[in-house]
Amino acid sequence: MNIKNWLRKEELIEITLIFISATTLIIGFIKPNLLFFDLSWIAIILCGLPIIKEAIEALIHEKDIKADLLVSIAIISSTIIGELFAAGVIALIMTIGGFLEEYTVSKTQNEIKNLINITPTTATLIKDNNTEKKINAKDIKTNDIIKVLPGEIIPGDGIIIDGNSSINQAALTGESLPVDKGTGDEVFSGTINLYGSIIIKATKNGENSSVNQLIKLIESSKPENAKIVKAADKWATWIVAVAFVCSIGTWIVTHEILRSVTVLVVFCPCALVLATPTAIMAAIGNLSKKGILVKDGESLEELAKVNDLILDKTGTLTYGEPEVSEIISCNDKYSKKEIIHILASLENKSEHPLAKSIVKYYKNHENKALKEVNDFEIIPGTGVKGKIRNDELIAGNRKILNKTYETELDDETTAVYLCKNNQLIGAVLLSDFLRNNAVDVILNLKAMNVTPILMSGDNKNTTRNIAAKAGIDKYKYDCLPEDKSNYIKELQLNDKKVAMIGDGLNDAPSLKKANVGISMGSIGSDISIEASNITLIHDNISDLPHLFKLSRKTLKTINVGIAFALILNLIATILAIFGLLNPIEGAFVHNIGSVIVIIYASSLLKYK
Repeated sequence: MNIKNWLRKEELIEITLIFISATTLIIGFIKPNLLFFDLSWIAIILCGLPIIKEAIEALIHEKDIKADLLVSIAIISSTIIGELFAAGVIALIMTIGGFLEEYTVSKTQNEIKNLINITPTTATLIKDNNTEKKINAKDIKTNDIIKVLPGEIIPGDGIIIDGNSSINQAALTGESLPVDKGTGDEVFSGTINLYGSIIIKATKNGENSSVNQLIKLIESSKPENAKIVKAADKWATWIVAVAFVCSIGTWIVTHEILRSVTVLVVFCPCALVLATPTAIMAAIGNLSKKGILVKDGESLEELAKVNDLILDKTGTLTYGEPEVSEIISCNDKYSKKEIIHILASLENKSEHPLAKSIVKYYKNHENKALKEVNDFEIIPGTGVKGKIRNDELIAGNRKILNKTYETELDDETTAVYLCKNNQLIGAVLLSDFLRNNAVDVILNLKAMNVTPILMSGDNKNTTRNIAAKAGIDKYKYDCLPEDKSNYIKELQLNDKKVAMIGDGLNDAPSLKKANVGISMGSIGSDISIEASNITLIHDNISDLPHLFKLSRKTLKTINVGIAFALILNLIATILAIFGLLNPIEGAFVHNIGSVIVIIYASSLLKYK
């Protein structure tokens, strides 16, 4: 039986025990004389004994006094004085809270399984006698000569020594557009060679390739901060000590065991412990309505303390899809409509993402049928060419131009030039646009004293321009996965709490490394969602301010609930010491306190 199935079985068993305990408590309350024994014992045994056992083990083996110990004392005390129903209810409530709080979804095994899809398994090695041999990608050695055909995943890191092509690096760097590369350019394992055949010289052994480093990063990436201790547990040591001292002191002074037991009853931590899980459940319910999936309550507590938010560019701050932003006519004989008509006709036979964007734009804006293209041919690393009637056409990057036609373009744009019979007649500019709500989101985050930091795999100018448009002051460019993870670690070592939002596979290590990882649900890769703590199901970054504000409101609600519970316990204890409360009245007081805490925490459901 594997671990995954074991967890499901354990969860099913716990849910069953909770159901049985709740049912017997209800029946016992309605018909207390139904059987020859009090049905509350079933809840005490099924839910209470595991809590008591865990508290004792933590105390003995870990020297840790947790809320479980307080609950155990409450259960035992209530049982001793005959308040079996109260003991059963305490046990049931704490079991439900523990079940919800401990729920988590991030599993490294699933993440590694997804990574296998982009991990190259074989490579074509060119031997000294120019013969080819298939080898395991992990067996690649430094300086090996490797051949990569169109459509293949590049099996190892290296330098191109022959050939030109377009490389899809999205899986590794998150870049939105394929990168044209030729002799002397560096390529990475796990990226895709789109068109031309290339020969590369390996610069790393297969085991140390970029994609294998990515796997290792995800396996080892964990926040440096220790697990958050729930607010109720922070008071556990003092409350236990005070409870025992007050209880024993009351018995010594008054010689009335009833008063002593009442002190323990009113110290029952129901309200205290319910403050955290109830608030978190209400907040998670609020966020779920807006399409924000929170995997564990601890993430909300961490998010409330975040100082810096790392934002990925492509697909997060921008839409992640190149779109035609401008059509340029370089010849008076041709209008912009004619330029896009000819270019879309030529690009219609290409599978390149830029070509698809041009064709999509034309079909969305024009009704005229595309022209028939003959002798179509892909020019690796450059563009495409073909004939319309007797005219020679070529479209592509600057490599198709003479120096006379070189122009300076905005670094955010990508130009596709169109030449007819060796003469430049026009060009189309494509851009990855900033999301419409990005500027407002950044302004709201800054107003909450959260510092946004843009980190992108794109070049300096592109990253800087996007950051300027969004209103982001801090940015980093040319980032590989390890660069993002290392920067997050650097911030954490400086006592910063860091959140990271991203959408791609390359963001997974950073999402794991950050104190809180936030992924884009619809466009995000499965692995980035698995690696994150929070998922924006509808890819709506405008939900970020609400997420941050609610997390802070949740933490405030928890603290107020805890403070109320402590004050109530203190007042009730004083009354019990002076004999102004009996055990039944004490149980009633702490139950009223629990109801108040629950109502207050539940208000988070409607928080806007």
